[in-house]
Amino acid sequence: MEERVLGVGVIGAGWMGHVHARAYARLPHHYPELRIRTRLVAVADSVPAQAEDFAARYTPDRVYADWAALLADPEVEAVSITVPNTLHRDVAVTAARAGRHLWIEKPVGLTADDARAVAEAVAGAGVQATVGFNYRNLPAVARARRLIADGAIGTPTHARVHFLTDYAAHPAGALSWRFLRAQGGSGVLGDLGSHGVDLVRFLLGDLERVVADTAVFVPRRPLAAPGGSHYAVVDTPDGPTGAVENEDYVCALLRTRGGVRVTFEAGRTEVGSQNAYGFAVQGSGGLVAWDFRRAGELTVSAGGDYLNQPAQTVFPGPGDGEYARFQPGAGIAMGYDDTKVVEAAAFLRGVEEGVPHGPTPEDAVRGAEALEAMARSAATGAWIDL
Repeated sequence: MEERVLGVGVIGAGWMGHVHARAYARLPHHYPELRIRTRLVAVADSVPAQAEDFAARYTPDRVYADWAALLADPEVEAVSITVPNTLHRDVAVTAARAGRHLWIEKPVGLTADDARAVAEAVAGAGVQATVGFNYRNLPAVARARRLIADGAIGTPTHARVHFLTDYAAHPAGALSWRFLRAQGGSGVLGDLGSHGVDLVRFLLGDLERVVADTAVFVPRRPLAAPGGSHYAVVDTPDGPTGAVENEDYVCALLRTRGGVRVTFEAGRTEVGSQNAYGFAVQGSGGLVAWDFRRAGELTVSAGGDYLNQPAQTVFPGPGDGEYARFQPGAGIAMGYDDTKVVEAAAFLRGVEEGVPHGPTPEDAVRGAEALEAMARSAATGAWIDL
């Protein structure tokens, strides 16, 4: 079969746009059997310095200041959407209606209604869409899911899921778009909480009920320069500040439809916790646990001894997820960018075959509904049914 070259555009030239561009470039190395390849046609970003930096590194054919102009480019057949959350809905719906396939970062808008609008536009246009829930793609997570499904730890009874980091811990951290409700939506709920909810669903199934509490721990921040990163620290103590409008922290109790109880926590102001993401799933006969900072390891306790049953560290390898695409033997850890190569391959496979691969907009809808339920619960103190 003749190889197809797909013209792609990247909308949003920040860090995640760079990650997508690198992922496309690496696909022939790790997925040589794909009969579809990419050509980077264009990038769009309203901040000239970001667009110029991206263009210097990845040499797209064209640079646009406006995302609509990129979508009007007849050579762009598919897009990566890596813009702030407030633009997800407009860009994705417009892209789908224009017949463009889309790889979009989570959480797919500010609300569940936004995610539903994107899902409906994708379905109505008959295009393919993949959503950036990339932590699914780590081989240790794939093995954990298989062990749970195979009954290796007995019947899952309860779990602990946490997504904690420090990017917003500094009180002089810049007031980027992530801290403003109109642009960043529900704060850490949509940012890190969306990944956590997706992992709960991936490992244990859909949610049935939630109860939650939220907090803002740094109520004001220095104003950010246009396009400024949420990692930036502003060294002007007497400069202007603005109010943080969305959540720094959420803790919740979740219950899955299968009856698994989950303690859930996400925070962005956690001093001493850098990307401390992970889970522990307890079963009637064992345990699986994982920490992103030791991404190539999985803690497993199984065997039927119950009392004093040991937990062992295992190294996922070929046969676990897409590990064999990257490394020949266990013990060589995969990294964050590798998970995005896996995601890019799922996206292109969907385009090639005409059926979805990887997380879909429907997954984003289910996750957003759970996050909105947490926000309502935090406001009322009540359990919310999904």
